[in-house]
Amino acid sequence: MKKKPYLQCRLLLTALITTLLIPIALAQKPTAYLFTYFTGNGKSEEAIHFAISNDGYHYKALNHDAPVINSAKISSTGGVRDPHILRGVDGKTFFMVATDMQVAKNGWGPNTAMVMLKSVDLISWTSAIVDIPALFKPFAGVNRVWAPQTIFDPQQKKYMLYWSMRFGNQPDMIYYAYANKDFTGLDSEPKQLFFSPTNGSCIDADIILANGKYNLFFKTEGAGNGIRKAVSENLTGGYILQDKYLQQTADPVEGSGVFKMNVGNDYILMYDLYTKGRYQFTRSSDLEHFKVIDQDVTMDFHPRHGTVLPITTKEENRLLAQWGGAGDHNPVLKGEYADPEILYARQTGKYYIYPTSDGFTGWSGTYFKAFSSGDLVNWKDEGVILDLPKDVSWAKNNAWAPTITEQKINGQYKYYYYFCAAQKIGVATADSPVGPFKDSGTPLIYKRPAGVSGGQQIDPDVFTDPQTNESYLYWGNGYMAGARLNKDMLSIDTTSIKVMTPNQSFREGTEVFYRQGKYYFMWSEDDTGSENYKVRYGTSNSPLGPISVPADNLVVAKDPENAIYGTGHNAVLQIPGKDEWYIIYHRFNRPKGITMGNTAGYHREVCIDKLEFNADGSIKRVIPTVKGIKGLNK
Repeated sequence: MKKKPYLQCRLLLTALITTLLIPIALAQKPTAYLFTYFTGNGKSEEAIHFAISNDGYHYKALNHDAPVINSAKISSTGGVRDPHILRGVDGKTFFMVATDMQVAKNGWGPNTAMVMLKSVDLISWTSAIVDIPALFKPFAGVNRVWAPQTIFDPQQKKYMLYWSMRFGNQPDMIYYAYANKDFTGLDSEPKQLFFSPTNGSCIDADIILANGKYNLFFKTEGAGNGIRKAVSENLTGGYILQDKYLQQTADPVEGSGVFKMNVGNDYILMYDLYTKGRYQFTRSSDLEHFKVIDQDVTMDFHPRHGTVLPITTKEENRLLAQWGGAGDHNPVLKGEYADPEILYARQTGKYYIYPTSDGFTGWSGTYFKAFSSGDLVNWKDEGVILDLPKDVSWAKNNAWAPTITEQKINGQYKYYYYFCAAQKIGVATADSPVGPFKDSGTPLIYKRPAGVSGGQQIDPDVFTDPQTNESYLYWGNGYMAGARLNKDMLSIDTTSIKVMTPNQSFREGTEVFYRQGKYYFMWSEDDTGSENYKVRYGTSNSPLGPISVPADNLVVAKDPENAIYGTGHNAVLQIPGKDEWYIIYHRFNRPKGITMGNTAGYHREVCIDKLEFNADGSIKRVIPTVKGIKGLNK
């Protein structure tokens, strides 16, 4: 007991030295985050990928989510998984380790090696393969070497690797060893790092030093699977297991990782929901209590077991220059959204996108957001503008496919927002394009038109005829219906309801606009979960038809060469006072969506491309792009 004060002082000094070394060595403070990950079990997915975030919450893949390092050149199996990245104590050297494994080719083992990599710029990496049984005779019976990570040991002044390892069918255990000076191998025989009191399997370890203590996060296997933590005052032993699970979900998890935010004192604990194809993020100020923050996190990719490293602006710019992404504007919104509506608001002089909030199993989202922009490229999240459970009395689920119009009434701007909820259509009003919106209290459309025997009452579109200033509402899935809105904009003239389905290609997603004497009608063909979801069009001399369908009426469809699929449910924007047009649509989340089967239908993202016309008024086919548009000139 007499040695404890000395031990505490020594540990605090060690922690202080460790935490100060890196910032002192850095020319700049960290301003961004680098996410290093792999993407799956398929061919070319077991590789190192990079993504960047400026705030730790919104991540965008580099290199179009393609690998940044060739797995075949650095591994013995042709694949690598579970990458971990660390900044060295000099502040400018980077170390990365990964599991040497290719499930796509060799199944789940045996695998006996790890890959060690080193870089001074995050771009060029040297590498070495470390095969544990081949190097250390006592470990000849090892058949699994998984998820290595690296940490600096200030006592030994060496970099320590730790990973899980298995002999035969025994439980996986966490071992450690020290790297050699060049980070090309190990200069010590592996030793067991953590001794589980349950003797159960322990994998996917991650250690972070906080408040003078080493916090070892890991996944238990065999019984009561989940994320647990053990704590020690010594890096290489003495870990005491805490008696609780830390994941905030009932879904299976693995690959936990912890990082400290660049601003403030909070930590992020993230883990791979590997059966869901996504990560869950939680936040904590004490590494004891964690709160789910999934609503704040977006990614344009689907990572598997990876780690996050704080980086500087200079490092971020270097990565962007090497692997691009900075000039790409599709998708235009960060995160998963679909069924976009777009509005130019005269009141504010800004553009607004109103989408379906996507990424919810079975299209089960319950709220609507709005996004604003002055140039159609940089979009601000304006937050939730209508929440079904809180704001709507007659429906609580399936918040889909909104549309909006701006009207000037008695000198004041008014906004009418038509939306789907529980396969009915409602209307809410506001005095601002970003709300708050107030629901009318009852659904506007809740049954099929006369003569229609199937389909859903969804996908509204509102259109004000510039020739007459009368407004119309269109809707329908499996059929297209239209009707004149009454002057109050809250009800329809039921005597004007007309079923106007153009042909058998019509599925849903009506969009109507007027150009040079013609009324254009667009719609989506096929199912939103199909890669062949596409947009077609027809024209009319009247807002309520009949619709004439050209022989060549395809507007936008998939582009497999660029991994673009499921392009549909669009809106159209005319720049005020100009014959300049844009199409706003959704597509499968790229590039992972095409591998997700029907679930891709609720993992979508919003894009904008130019919409152009031939001299005769016919629409030129739109080629969907990753590049997107350059934005508007002010």
